[in-house]
Amino acid sequence: MQKPVEQEWALTIDPGTVRLLASKARILSAALNADYDDGHEHEIEIDGDARDRHQHDGLIEEEEEDLTEVEFRELVADLNVDEIAELIALAWVGRGDYDVKEWSTAVSDARQHGAKHVATYLLGMPMLYDWLIDGLDALGAS
Repeated sequence: MQKPVEQEWALTIDPGTVRLLASKARILSAALNADYDDGHEHEIEIDGDARDRHQHDGLIEEEEEDLTEVEFRELVADLNVDEIAELIALAWVGRGDYDVKEWSTAVSDARQHGAKHVATYLLGMPMLYDWLIDGLDALGAS
């Protein structure tokens, strides 16, 4: 965790929105890791003598769809260009790619990244939750 710099940063993106996105990223990361914990993704054993006595209960039995990723993507899609640049820059500062003193450079470079596929880019970061929170902490915006 970086020590906050003695400067107030006027963020366009609401820190609450960043924390919400970070929380969704944490949930997604935890779900992904749980699938692979034992090294056997969805492995099952079937006994040759077993019979399927299961009766299907229709839609009641259907698994709930995890909408966390959909929600994450929708939240990112609702951000304006300035907010997207700051969100990416926060992740970069939190990851250590930029020092907090280089905030304006980080935001400028993030603008170069563009607004296309931002959610996919961010979700590809394995420690997105930590990096977003660390970025907020570095700016003293947490």
